Amino acid sequence: MITARLKNLKEFTAHLQSHEHVYRKIQKIEEGLFSADKKEFTVKGYSYPAQAEVKFAVDYLYSDGVHINWRERVTCPITKLNNRLRASVHFIDFELDPGKDSRIYIAEQLTPLYSYLKQKYPNLVGSEFLGADAQPGNVNDNGIRHEDATRLSFKDEEMDYYLSFECFEHIPDFKKAFSEGYRILKKGGMMFWTVPFACLSHENIIRAIVSEDGVTTHHLEPEYHGDPVNPDKGILCYTHFGWEMFGQLNEIGFKDAYAITYWSDSLGYYSAGQFLFCAIK
Repeated sequence: MITARLKNLKEFTAHLQSHEHVYRKIQKIEEGLFSADKKEFTVKGYSYPAQAEVKFAVDYLYSDGVHINWRERVTCPITKLNNRLRASVHFIDFELDPGKDSRIYIAEQLTPLYSYLKQKYPNLVGSEFLGADAQPGNVNDNGIRHEDATRLSFKDEEMDYYLSFECFEHIPDFKKAFSEGYRILKKGGMMFWTVPFACLSHENIIRAIVSEDGVTTHHLEPEYHGDPVNPDKGILCYTHFGWEMFGQLNEIGFKDAYAITYWSDSLGYYSAGQFLFCAIK
């Protein structure tokens, strides 16, 4: 597996330059995996979460119709986890290394990832956002817990780990959400997450903002992502993050914050320039 840990745009640029021949090879490998008919196909590989050789399913869902969205596809037939989530599980084990009894909060509950992790970590707590009027920490009649990332119900320093996958970009005041993550983590605790990432930009790309009186202003064409609570509706994306995110995390108090980039043919981790993110309190 090709992997690197990086903290800023300068380090990433140097990484690209020193591995230019590798990324050219990666591009040729990925271009050779599919045909021009744009039909669903399978790729053989090893699914780390399933601990098995499988045929990953690949299609053009969530793509521009021309290029495969490798990050969100390459789905394991056993765990139903895509490329990004399988890699997240892999790095949770090797980067975070939680104990079976670790206190872990994950900002989702209606997903295959939550179900998978709950079997491994009995103290895992999951939640969904059930609306602005719901009370953080409450559980509805369907057993779904509500949490608001900007005002979590957990006590100070209650959690060993905070996991969040494709959530922070949907929060207008993401700095407040980062601060809440810092608050609920124990000293030495780790926040681990994914977000849309503009890897060639230092600055965050602010797509939309919300004023104090609740009015949303769009700076770019509105972008919506899937919502597990309301599958028929989408969730507005406010931010594509850049490398300045790490400075913002340091200002909040995290003693270290970095990106992990990775690629592996045998594990089905396709698409050069994928990133996972980690911050340590």
